[in-house]
This record gives sequence, structure tokens and C-alpha cells, in this order.
Amino acid sequence: MKASSHVKPVLFVVTSHGSKGNTGQPTGYYLGEVTHPLAELEDAGIPVEFASIQGGEPPVDGLELDDPANARFWNDGSFRESMKHTLKLGQVDPSRYSAIYFAGGHGAMWDFPTSPDVARVTRAIYEQGSIVAAVCHGPAALANVKLSDGNYLVAGKRVSAFTNEEENAVGMSDVVPFLLADKLKEDGALHEAAPMWTSKVIMDGRLITGQNPQSASGVGAAIRDALLK
Repeated sequence: MKASSHVKPVLFVVTSHGSKGNTGQPTGYYLGEVTHPLAELEDAGIPVEFASIQGGEPPVDGLELDDPANARFWNDGSFRESMKHTLKLGQVDPSRYSAIYFAGGHGAMWDFPTSPDVARVTRAIYEQGSIVAAVCHGPAALANVKLSDGNYLVAGKRVSAFTNEEENAVGMSDVVPFLLADKLKEDGALHEAAPMWTSKVIMDGRLITGQNPQSASGVGAAIRDALLK
């Protein structure tokens, strides 16, 4: 493996959207979908920076501190400080990054697909030859991304994302603005699913996607391995 000190940072992007539709229920980025891949990258010496759609401190969901990775980072002052001051995605320079990674959490279903910054930065990072990755609801970021040739980034590519069955199981099928797996398939993606709540990570070229929170570590490991090969 190459020395990780020469790897450009990975940009972690989280949602700034804090409510589940008009239900009044709070949401945000899912903590484990940040901490689990972060552990894989940090332990390999790969630098990470954090951005959100609006910048500043994003809303957090899944604050389960009995999870060792969550506890490790949530109790780390430098991590907490980084998450209080995330970069605004529209202000980042895509050329600085070796990969972009979109964490999930239901909030992502609202602001990732509608953000012109998501579309612009993702296209730039992919077309410069870098990695695009996402897990669970994070692939909502890919829903409307078109490349310079006018084709959807996901068209013809194998992907994994939160399934219709999982969305139904958490009672959100009628709340989210669309069903993620269906939308990706509409854009031409070849969506593949594992049984509910089991890990599924797919790497198709420089596109890495995972199905659910159980897939977050695997996505992080896939990013790490791709960067250090």
C-alpha cells in the first residue's frame, strides 16, 4: 500500500435538513454513518474534512453512544469541533479531495437531491478521476447528478442504497419525498439489495455505495482500500 500521508483528504458530506417532512419529528445525519467509515479512514492515516449543505453545525440523528465508534468520536473534542463548523459545500474546491462521501440519515432525502452544489461538486470530483461514495440515504445525493455528457452518473452502474422494504419497515415510505431505490433505478442504476439490515457494499469503478447503517464500515473500508492500492 502507498503511504497514506500522500492521499488527499476525503470530503464527508452530511445533511443540513433537520425534520422528517411535515411530521414534526427531528432527523439529520446518522451519526454511525459518519463515525464508522471515519474510523476506517482515520486508522489508516487518511485525512478527512467535513461539509454540509448549509455549513456550520448540522442536525444529528442516531446518537447512540453504546456504539463504540460513536462514543469514540462523539467524546473527541476535535471531532465535535469539526462538526460544529462544517464547510459549506458550495464553497469547497473539489480538486482538493481524493473522494467525496455522502453519509445518510433521513434528512439527506430532502436537501441532497435538490442541492445544485451536490450536483456540481459530485460531478467535478467524479470527472477528475476521484471516488464518489455514499451509504444508506446518502445515495440520495446521486439521484439527480448528471455528468458533462448529460448522462446520469449512476446510469448503467451497480449501486446499493436504502431499500423500499427498509423504508417501509421504519414507517417512512409515505413521508420521504421519493423512494430512493426506485429513483436510482429510474436514473438507470442497477440497484442491488441484500436482506434488510444486513451489510451490502458495491464498488463499480470509482462509485462506492452501501445499503444501510450496517454497511457504513464496509463503505469506509472500500474507500480506504481504493485510495491506498
